[in-house]
Amino acid sequence: MILRREDIWRQDQGPRIAIVAGEASGDRLGAGLMDALETRLGSCSFAGAGGAAMQSRGLRPLVGFDRLQVNGITDPLVRLPELLGIQRRLGDAFAAHPPDVFVGVDFNVFNLRLARRMKRCGFPLVHYVSPSVYAWRRGRVRTLARSVDMLLTLFPFEAQFYQGQDLQVVYVGHPLADEIDDAASGEEARAQAKDQLQIGPGKCVAVLPGSRLSEVRHLAPAFFETARVVADKHGPVSFVVPCPTEPIRRWLAENAHLHAGLDLTSYAGDGRLALTACNAALVKSGTSTLEAMLLGRPMVVGYKLGGFNYQVLRRLVRTPYIALPNILAGEALVPEFIQDELQAQPMAKKISALLDKDTGYPEYLRSFAALRAELRRNANWRAADAVAGWLTDR
Repeated sequence: MILRREDIWRQDQGPRIAIVAGEASGDRLGAGLMDALETRLGSCSFAGAGGAAMQSRGLRPLVGFDRLQVNGITDPLVRLPELLGIQRRLGDAFAAHPPDVFVGVDFNVFNLRLARRMKRCGFPLVHYVSPSVYAWRRGRVRTLARSVDMLLTLFPFEAQFYQGQDLQVVYVGHPLADEIDDAASGEEARAQAKDQLQIGPGKCVAVLPGSRLSEVRHLAPAFFETARVVADKHGPVSFVVPCPTEPIRRWLAENAHLHAGLDLTSYAGDGRLALTACNAALVKSGTSTLEAMLLGRPMVVGYKLGGFNYQVLRRLVRTPYIALPNILAGEALVPEFIQDELQAQPMAKKISALLDKDTGYPEYLRSFAALRAELRRNANWRAADAVAGWLTDR
């Protein structure tokens, strides 16, 4: 299909911004950046790839967002021809009808390869969210520096990995830290969330086995077994499970035997409500651990992959921690249970200690508050200001 200029960019005045996100988290980040760019620059024309949040802000989608969804290590390999075709279509469209700037939002392998393809086109290239170079494949630092002109990072320690590279690095903070205010972490917010979920006044544990069905399949059995041990040993406890997608909701319904007999509430949506309502959380490693930290909720973190994927990754990972609070603090604030360590009895012991009235909340919640203050930087505005400042200079 031949795309005309009017198929891509609006014809009214304003900067033309190509922006590509390939995952739900990137869709949220991209939407916040688009809002801030509109405020900073006035009317903008956005085109590229993104989900419902970005499209509601005026993104003109050039490819189907659902076609970019991939899981694990093997799925991208199986779908490589299709993904390369989508990448080529986007690159050709932006080369034929150049934007004023290209912003790749996370989705690192896809977006950085797309940026390299467009490097010769002459417009500035920005990448929003650093790959986890602190954890694995540090050679990506040089690849990223060769691919883009500016990197916007979410965490303060990331800039050090790019020292000596011909790359402008701007720490903008994390949008989640701006979203979650102090009131959201308080007892009143907890009580309101419990009312919304129709959970009783007793102790509550959030169970978050992942936002992808593949993750839930690996983690949910051990998480629910842990919940059962907690309920047996600790007394009446309610559990709440978010279902971010319809396939996850169906899987939980089809595997109801895993949580039969538990006082369990599930709902359609992400983990924010469950984490707000809970006294403690059992969480898959990932963004949910950051969200729990920002809400000031004590947690136990678990992670498990298929055997092949785990054997590959364990040879690549260089960080001693997997939970974001631990990585940010540089120390083991919250307990982690990885792969074969993912056992119900030791995890239940940690959860029960967090629920014990005599023990009280752990000291690391003070560290959580300090980390939240460090990440709260009005990230959307700082990211938009960096992009807009570059456009103005040019």
